[in-house]
Formats: sequence, structure tokens, C-alpha cells
Amino acid sequence: MTDGSIPSEYRGWWRIVETSQWVDDGLDDLGTALLSIGAGRGDRLRMHCLLAYVSCEPAKAGVSFTWEGAWEFDQVSGSGHVRLGKDGRLRGRIRIKDGDQSTFIAERAQEPAGPIPPPPSYRDKWRRRW
Repeated sequence: MTDGSIPSEYRGWWRIVETSQWVDDGLDDLGTALLSIGAGRGDRLRMHCLLAYVSCEPAKAGVSFTWEGAWEFDQVSGSGHVRLGKDGRLRGRIRIKDGDQSTFIAERAQEPAGPIPPPPSYRDKWRRRW
């Protein structure tokens, strides 16, 4: 961990299965709710109506991350951290800058068959109407 790389036990794709503050029914609104950590090709986050790019770095206890993307068409950013539980699942917290925060639980997952789309811009909202 001294070389600044993400520990191998955290690397890969994680399926978000539960949140403490947001309705779990909507987790997969845009596709399977996923978080990638050190998976290559840029880390990503997808859950509810959020698509985001993620930047991860090792921390004393787990991995910290910042993220930037869009909730529907509104630009948002935030931060979070994860820790590996004894049961092999990730337990973490995600914060929206100047907004909500929630804990979450994620389980190891396979890389999605298709790429996670990039976050839409506010202008994309209006382009779709024409």
C-alpha cells in the first residue's frame, strides 16, 4: 500500500445491494448498481439515477474515493469510502456534496457486459427534446 496502489482485495467490480438512506427498489434504475475500484479503464459508479466517474486511492482503513457525474441531468459530485467486512462484502459511505449521504453494502460482481455510459450533461436534457 505504500506505493499508492489500491489493495488487490478491493480491486474490481462491486454490486451495490443496499443503502441506508435511499430506496433500494430504485438502485438498478439505470442498470445494475455498480462501483468499480481500480478495475482499469477508469473507475465508475452507477446507482439510482446517478452515473459518475470515480477516483480512488488507498486509505488507512480501506479505500477513499471522490466522484463526479450526473444525477439524471444535474451535475453532482461527492466523496466516499469503503472498508472490506469480514463477510467479504464492502461496507461504505457515499456523500453528495452539499446534499445527502448514505451508507451502503456491496458484493463482489463481474464486469458488466456493456460499458457504463458516461454521465449526461445538462445540455443533453434539452437535446433529447428536439
